[in-house]
Order: sequence, then structure tokens, then C-alpha cells
Amino acid sequence: MLPSPRTLDARDAPVLRWGVLGCGRIAASMVTALREGTDQRVVAVGSRDLARARRFAERFSIGRAHGSYADLVADEEVDAIYVATPHSEHHAHALLAIGAGKHVLVEKAFTRNAAEARDVLDAARAAGVTCVEAMWSRFLPGYDVIRRAVEEDVIGRLRTIVADHGQRLHPDGPARLARPELAGGALLDLGVYPIHLAAMLMPRVDQLTAVGTLTDLGVDEQEVVGLRDASGVVAAVSATMTARTPTRAVISGTRARLEIGDVFYRPTWVRLVGLDGEEIDVWRETPGDTAIGLRHEAVELARCVGAGRAESALLPWAETLRVMELMDRVRAQIGMVLPGE
Repeated sequence: MLPSPRTLDARDAPVLRWGVLGCGRIAASMVTALREGTDQRVVAVGSRDLARARRFAERFSIGRAHGSYADLVADEEVDAIYVATPHSEHHAHALLAIGAGKHVLVEKAFTRNAAEARDVLDAARAAGVTCVEAMWSRFLPGYDVIRRAVEEDVIGRLRTIVADHGQRLHPDGPARLARPELAGGALLDLGVYPIHLAAMLMPRVDQLTAVGTLTDLGVDEQEVVGLRDASGVVAAVSATMTARTPTRAVISGTRARLEIGDVFYRPTWVRLVGLDGEEIDVWRETPGDTAIGLRHEAVELARCVGAGRAESALLPWAETLRVMELMDRVRAQIGMVLPGE
């Protein structure tokens, strides 16, 4: 049978005063999640455009709007910063927040590359602040069900992982995805999800092979990645921003398999299926929980701050860095180089 998730009540976390750095869609989703599912307080927002910051603050009844990111991180009423800008800006904005002594939750992908990730983590270590990658999947109840099912040998010896993430986002979607200077492309936006899933269950990846295609501007439009762990586990993961795929995952062992849906990176169900193809058990998410699922990563940071921990045990710094290194290897093999690298 499937184990139960060990996810804690979001309202039991220490309350932090949050500043939101950026006013885009993901920033709005995070504020909604914090308002609806936690006792965390969003007290300030910052943008390069003061008028935009004020509109965002008015929309969400946030007390203070700042017309620069420097002013936001200098706000003495803010304990933690949520970095919600494009991937290309995460390195600079995380360092800005850390330099101001703020704890920081940095949207995925954590940075453009592993070198930038090391800079951020080294700075957090030196400053003595908490830093967490906002890879929300890793903190969701469904992922704890998956993690426990593998750890507790529910499916037997783990053998294969298959996951795809495809959305029709190019060429008619967000303009940032087409722009190399904004670290666009499928990998950092979409491929990071199946790679994180594989990395969570494959701690010793010793082989990686990738194929993909690039746009005319040189960002990746799609890739398929094969991974092998030193234990013999293999994974096939893919991402595309040019087509809608099922966005499912299957994790197979010698006794049973886990099927994850209805999209694997925010699972609403995890199904345990036997070798005969018959369903043995199924875990289902509490109805309505997905809408505020972003809250889990923020309250994890709050718990870490309350406990005096610089990093999360659910997604430690070494794991964030390892995922960035894996994605660097993918980009090297498919020929994608970002400006300034």
C-alpha cells in the first residue's frame, strides 16, 4: 500500500514578513497561495517600475510598493524575499537580497547555470541566511508519497523513470521564452521539472545523454535526456515548448510501478500498479489543494528560518547545485549557450 505524505500543516510554520521581487504571473500566484493557505504575511513588493509595483500592491492589498529592487531588499520590515523574475535575473537578484541580509526563496530554475548557483549558495553561506530553491514540486504532498514509496521499497527495486513535460508556449506564448538574453527555452522553464524528479530518485547520476533542437535565436525548443544512476536505475525525460504532451510520469520497480498525474509536477493522484497491471492503491490530493500548492515551498523556508537552518532537508543546496550541473550538461550536448557564458 502507498504511504501517507508527511507534509506538515502550513499554518504551523513561523510567520515571516515577505517581500515579493517581481510582479509577474508567478509572483501573483505565490501571493495568492500565501494569502489563502498560510499565516505568512506579504508586506512589500518591488519592481523596476513603481507604477507597476503600486498596481500589484493595490491588487493584493500589500502595504508597501517599491520602485526598485534595491529599495525592496532594504525594507527593514521585510524578513524574506521571494525572487520571481526571469531566470536570467535570479543570480543578481538573489545576491542583492542576500547582501541585504534577507532570507531568500529563488524561483526555479535557480539560476542560469551551476556557476551562478554556486555564487548564490556561497553568498548565503557567508551571510548566514536561509536560501531555498522554489521548486514547488519537491515540497508537495504527492512528491512525499513518491519519495516514501521508493524509500520504503513499496515498488521493489527501482529500475526506470519516465517523465515528459510539454506545453505549447512557442512561438505564440510568452516572449521571454524565445529570448536568449532572458535565458529562454524549454529546459530551464519546463525540463527542470522532470530532471528534478529524476534527480530526487537518482542520487548518483553517472551518465547523461541529450539530444534536442534549437530555435533560430539559439534557445532550446525541445530535448530528450537519458540518465543513468550508478545503482543501475535509468531515466528518460523530455521537455518541449512547441507541443502539448501528456505531462505524466511513471516510476517502475521490480514489484510494482507508480503512475503520477494528472500532471506529474503537481500530482493530484499517485497510483500504485502491480506487475499484472491491476491497481493496488491510489493516493489522491485533498480537493482544491493544488491551487495553493506554492505555499509549501514558502513555509518550508519559514520553518528553516525558525529552526536556524540555512537550507532545507527536502531540497538541500547540494541537490539544487546538482540539478543545475545536470542541466549544464544537457545544454552543452545540444549546443545551447546563453549570452555571457
